[in-house]
Amino acid sequence: MFSKVALLLVFFNTYSECTVSTNLYTPPPILVQKCCKDNEIFIGSYCTQVNETYQWHPLFTSEKGLTNIQVEYSLVIGKPDCGHMQLWPIYHYQSSADKLRLLPNGILRHYYDNQIPDEFEIDYGEEKDKVYHDYEYGKYCLDKKIHGMESEFAWVCTPDHKEDWTTNEFLMHNIVNPLAHGITIICLLTIAIIYFVMPTLRDLAGNIITTICMCLIFSQIADLVRLLTVFKSHISLLIAEAICYISLLGAFFWLNSLGYYIWKTFKTRNVFLRITDGKKYCYYGFYAWSCTIILGCLAMFAHFTMDYPDLSTVNTYNKPREQIGSLGMIIFFVPIAFTVLADVFFFATTMKKINRMHTYGRIHHKLRHSFRMFLLLLLTMSLCWLFFLSSFSKYESLINSHIIVNTFLGPLMFYICVINQKHVSYLLKKACCYVNCICPCCRPEPDNEWGDEMTAMNSDYYGGATSMKFTH
Repeated sequence: MFSKVALLLVFFNTYSECTVSTNLYTPPPILVQKCCKDNEIFIGSYCTQVNETYQWHPLFTSEKGLTNIQVEYSLVIGKPDCGHMQLWPIYHYQSSADKLRLLPNGILRHYYDNQIPDEFEIDYGEEKDKVYHDYEYGKYCLDKKIHGMESEFAWVCTPDHKEDWTTNEFLMHNIVNPLAHGITIICLLTIAIIYFVMPTLRDLAGNIITTICMCLIFSQIADLVRLLTVFKSHISLLIAEAICYISLLGAFFWLNSLGYYIWKTFKTRNVFLRITDGKKYCYYGFYAWSCTIILGCLAMFAHFTMDYPDLSTVNTYNKPREQIGSLGMIIFFVPIAFTVLADVFFFATTMKKINRMHTYGRIHHKLRHSFRMFLLLLLTMSLCWLFFLSSFSKYESLINSHIIVNTFLGPLMFYICVINQKHVSYLLKKACCYVNCICPCCRPEPDNEWGDEMTAMNSDYYGGATSMKFTH
């Protein structure tokens, strides 16, 4: 009897000890990584020591939006070790598109594109439809930042995302868009070579066309660089973006110079001016390049000094990059709108002058062709520029429309500057026949409006000239 009681006492004591030890178990504290030291926050771009009032402490929020959850935590000081991945900033302030939420399990959740309200008033039934990305411990660090305004700041490791190559968005952005840029660059380069190589095309209008094509080529190349995933540095993308906008601005200023040249020539009674095309090109070049460089420098100055830097940073998880700010974009694109309006004025007044003319000289015949080319270039470049502006929106349909329109920019300009110009087509056919030594059946008819009869005779394009030579 005594042995049974002893066994029961031993069993009861063992069970009690196990129960007590189970109740005394406490989970380890949640690790939260802090960017600066305990008594420091970001003031500008540097960690600065502050008093206890401005110090940062982690605020935990549940997935359903409940705030001020009490969680035992331990701070780990330092930036995350991203390895081969890059480190990108995220800002969370009152009106920002990016929202940061520190979950009770230590995971940092990043909502982007204003997917949740500022006060985390979430409809629980729609939580599954929210767009966010989670960063585990070691992939982020949190802190407070004061730079003009107070915000919660995080350095995060850019995640590697595997995109579905079968989606329309992937095909348009990564296949169709580079091909569109390539086609446009090839067509523009062909136009520039033709107008630069042909001696009779190297007049003022031809040199302006060559310059416009070169500006658009640089703009297309810089825009293509922004699409390459290998260029993920903020500086590289910012430089490519600046070159793209400055080149586009220069192209429109040169188009404005072409319109002014045609307008002024038709307006002047004496077209035989004592100034060469070379000097005119220098004067127009000084106007176009000086306006382009001054406005480009002002736009970049506004971006680095007047634009709030935090607002000019796109922090979506798949496209983190620094963009030129809104004020810089205004300085770049508003002058283009004014040049288009000036070109419309040049077109309207020149058209009235042409309709009132009854007789035309050879120079006016040439300028009529240049005037038609100027009008078609104005329509094409303005339309592409409007679609380029629409590509900055968040609507995928507008972005795809810009990609499709940009595909036709090069072929349309090739048609306007080469195929639609009888004189240029004639010179190309003549050059091809001269190089290939083709039979007389391919010899082009000379363009009488441009005075190419003597060129054709000197190049042995008339059978009569050949027979006269053998007769004598």
